[in-house]
Formats: sequence, C-alpha cells, structure tokens
Amino acid sequence: MRRMPLSADTAVKLAKHLNVPLEHLMHMPQHILLQKLAEMAKAEAESAPKPDGETGERS
Repeated sequence: MRRMPLSADTAVKLAKHLNVPLEHLMHMPQHILLQKLAEMAKAEAESAPKPDGETGERS
C-alpha cells in the first residue's frame, strides 16, 4: 500500500486536529485519512468568517 501524499504542513495540521502523534497519522489507512481530512476541511469552512455580502444562502 502506498502512503498518502500529504504535505508536511497538512500532516502536522491534521495530527493536531485529531490529537494524535504524527507517527500514528502516517500509519493510518488511506480511507480513514481521507475521511478525517474531509471532516477537518468541513470544520474549517464552517468556522471561517464569511466575506461581507455572503450569507451562504441561495435566493
């Protein structure tokens, strides 16, 4: 099995988000790693402030 091609910054950020050591993150199965990356991205998108004029709702 190949390793996930993660940048060093992404790996550190994900390890901090999951509260696991970086070494454990490198040995996680790919499907779990992808799921956790998606969850982290969703959480960041929800917590990011929206620019003026954008509400996220459709008219």
